[in-house]
Amino acid sequence: MTIPHQETVRSRQFRIHGMDCAEEVTVLKNEVGPVVGGVEYLTFDVLRSRMTVLPSAVKANANEILAAVARTGMRADVWQDDEASNGEVVAGQLLSGRLLTTSISGLAIVAAILTHAASVGSLQAGLGIVESTVPWTARLLYLVAVIAGGWYVAPKAWHALSRLRPDMNLLMLVAVLGAMRIGEWFEAAAVALLFSVSLLLESWSVGRARRAVAALLDLTPPTVRLRGDNGKETSTSPDEVDVGATFIVKPGERIPLDGEVVEGRSDVNQAPITGESVPVSKEPGATVFAGTINGDGAIVVRSTKSAGQTTLAGIIRMVGEAHSRKAPSEQWVESFARYYTPAVMVLALLVFFLPPLLLGQPWERWFYSALVLLVIACPCALVISTPVSIVASLAAAARNGVLIKGGVFVEAPSRLKAIALDKTGTLTEGKPSVVEVVPLSGHTEQELLERALALELRSEHPLARAIVRHAQGLGIAPSPADDAQIIQGKGVSGHFNGRLFWLGSHRYLEEREQETPEMHERLNELAGSGRSVVVVGNDSHVCGFIALTDEVRPTVRDTLQALRERGIEHLIMLTGDNAPTANAVAERIGIDEVRAELLPEDKISAIEELVARYEAVAMIGDGVNDAPALARATIGIAMGAAGTDAAIETADIALMTDDLSRLPWLVQHSRRTLAIIRQNIAFSLAIKLLFVALTFAGTASLWAAIAADMGASLLVIFNGLRLLNASSR
Repeated sequence: MTIPHQETVRSRQFRIHGMDCAEEVTVLKNEVGPVVGGVEYLTFDVLRSRMTVLPSAVKANANEILAAVARTGMRADVWQDDEASNGEVVAGQLLSGRLLTTSISGLAIVAAILTHAASVGSLQAGLGIVESTVPWTARLLYLVAVIAGGWYVAPKAWHALSRLRPDMNLLMLVAVLGAMRIGEWFEAAAVALLFSVSLLLESWSVGRARRAVAALLDLTPPTVRLRGDNGKETSTSPDEVDVGATFIVKPGERIPLDGEVVEGRSDVNQAPITGESVPVSKEPGATVFAGTINGDGAIVVRSTKSAGQTTLAGIIRMVGEAHSRKAPSEQWVESFARYYTPAVMVLALLVFFLPPLLLGQPWERWFYSALVLLVIACPCALVISTPVSIVASLAAAARNGVLIKGGVFVEAPSRLKAIALDKTGTLTEGKPSVVEVVPLSGHTEQELLERALALELRSEHPLARAIVRHAQGLGIAPSPADDAQIIQGKGVSGHFNGRLFWLGSHRYLEEREQETPEMHERLNELAGSGRSVVVVGNDSHVCGFIALTDEVRPTVRDTLQALRERGIEHLIMLTGDNAPTANAVAERIGIDEVRAELLPEDKISAIEELVARYEAVAMIGDGVNDAPALARATIGIAMGAAGTDAAIETADIALMTDDLSRLPWLVQHSRRTLAIIRQNIAFSLAIKLLFVALTFAGTASLWAAIAADMGASLLVIFNGLRLLNASSR
């Protein structure tokens, strides 16, 4: 299996210190976007505190980008290759700094309460239960609490004010200053402390999500046991190993690089990569993946990919980058937040001015209510819940053998109504074998196979590989045809021993008008028994037929039934194989509709018809000829283990093992992800609406509003992290 390498070489990446909330992403877009030519050239990974400037952006230099980030009150460094480890150190330092300032704020409040109580001789006065004048010493301590609590907030708030772009930091600062202005020193300090605690817990919980994702994917062992030409063993880092080098994997060890087994036999646990629950037997010639676990036998492996290009590295890279392709829910939340915050600020101003002006209400009470509304305006619980859920969903899918290439494709399977499936390599094993050779026109079986071998020797099609295997197994020496040309969707032609020969399907034979009634009857008989037939001929006659069979995957029928139980209304087979063979397979597995003898453009037309009828349609395939249909479908799903690079590159989702039973799991996982996202959105909005109502009723307080917002942030984050526990069951 090959995981496509996305363009990251020319992308510029930066670690953003202090970016823990999607609200801060908006601030960065507003400031950095104009520097690089537009916000469409920026992507953000909140969980890894990473900002990426896409290759197509205006070539602003790194210093200009760093300066733009600094103007937001945050700080940026150029992303280094070892950021995985450095990032944890930086995140730990930031967490420690926030813990220190939060602790200072909390201790200062306690000291202020005790000082106030001592000065008037009443603890109730110190707690604000009984009204009394706050002494200057207590005010000074409350001021220390406010400064410490707002230490990381004030620079961002100043940026928001200077750019006239209100954000949650400015809202908090206004609320705190307003409370101090009306003499509510305890309230002001409590808001600063609780907001600091909220940011501290948010930073910790985002760090937990970051570590959880890293733990799922950090599977590569740190050293490789290389075997030299003289048989001597040396240990080195996987990054130092060249393609083609030979290394040894002892029983129970993780395999450090992708490769091909050259010596030994063992059962390998591939669950970390493909999600397969049963160890897979490996012998010389078999492919192994980095990060998988060797069983009881020692094996010698020849490296086929560098450390940065292994299947595992591709998965890590794609899961890390996938969040830049945002899910519809995430896009909606971000759009909602852009209008929500200014709207609440306008509402707060109306609450402050209208009751006193129109109804003669006391200014102080409604000023306080306006401050409460400003606190409620913080949308962080709403905007952070969705990206955490999406990334957790992507990581869980990767662990279960399903590689989803972006957040936009996480939700799509939940809406599927129809699924189109290729036959060979998708519904069948993709490992056909020759079962009958029928020479004609005076040719022998060996002569027929010699011509077929010459034409198919360089093809990667499953039927071609089966013919080559069969011919070479009979001892026929390979001799490739000259000037071999693919006849798209039909076959191949080339010169053998100076004469032009062709090889193709029954349909191609009919197009050439070389078929006799006897041939037609024999070919239909073979196809009707579920066999695929390849015809070999030249300009003057037909040399013969080769019949192959490809076994249906054992779990296909149960998988299709499980899809129906999950609401999939229509299952259709799209194949280039002949109609009798396709119908025979469809009857065995229970497909609703069959379209056979299709060229790639025919498959596109079929997908377009399905999309017009059902809207949400998936196409599942593994071959080059499936790539256009994969691109046209609502979701393209590639068979990752045996699929071609073109199919995997084009698809939106790749099944990392050729196991169609992952499809019902994918649909269910998508629906669970969407349900959790909706729960988070509904809960966050409900908290906001509740406190708006309490504010108008005059019973909401500043500290209670921010405590509720902090609790909401934590609840939605942990609710999203539940997706990390998604099981293939």
